[in-house]
Amino acid sequence: MSNKIYVGNLSFNIIEAGLSELFEKFGTVSSCKIIMDRDSGRSKGFGFIEMSSANEASEAISNLDGNEFDGRNLKVNEAKPQERRERSFENNRW
Repeated sequence: MSNKIYVGNLSFNIIEAGLSELFEKFGTVSSCKIIMDRDSGRSKGFGFIEMSSANEASEAISNLDGNEFDGRNLKVNEAKPQERRERSFENNRW
């Protein structure tokens, strides 16, 4: 079990401080990041939390997955390793 957590189905109104506060009930939050759309600057509705230990992360996942937060049922699970993406000229947006 990793100490990195994926949090999905977030309200678009939530800010990182509020999300971090929710997870602090289960231990020390090392980092909190809500993923933002590069073009619009709005939340993409998901983010990542890193807890100080795998045990804290496990407890947060088991207690928060499926629970309602700011009007949405959260999807909370262990974060998968980020896949490396190759950039090509076809995928560039000018």
